[in-house]
Amino acid sequence: MSVSLEESESRLIRGKRLLNKIDREIGECVIESLKTIAPDFAVYLLEYPFGDIYARPQLSLRDRELATITALAALGNAQPQLKVHINAALNVGVKPEEVVEVMMQMSVYAGFPAALNGLSITKEVFAERQIIINHR
Repeated sequence: MSVSLEESESRLIRGKRLLNKIDREIGECVIESLKTIAPDFAVYLLEYPFGDIYARPQLSLRDRELATITALAALGNAQPQLKVHINAALNVGVKPEEVVEVMMQMSVYAGFPAALNGLSITKEVFAERQIIINHR
């Protein structure tokens, strides 16, 4: 599903709408946590990634979240953000088995430590959401 840009909608309003759709209450917690230390950064986060990039119609929100969890897992040092975006991926239709497969793919291109760290965060998210994977 693509999100079209509406000319009458500001970047900030569009960003808030998409953040709510993608990250739900977790995203709002991130924005709220920034308001006491860097309120301008909270606005930038809403306007640029969500109001501009996520709103582009060329990729679905599902595909954007798959790309995001792949990049964050490969970085290997963004576990809090990876956790938020694994939840977001599940919110926009990525299947739990697909999240696991992305983390396994990381072993080839980002190394076993990145894959293990990604699987560890995935396990946390699944436990919180009470997701059980049926293995072959």
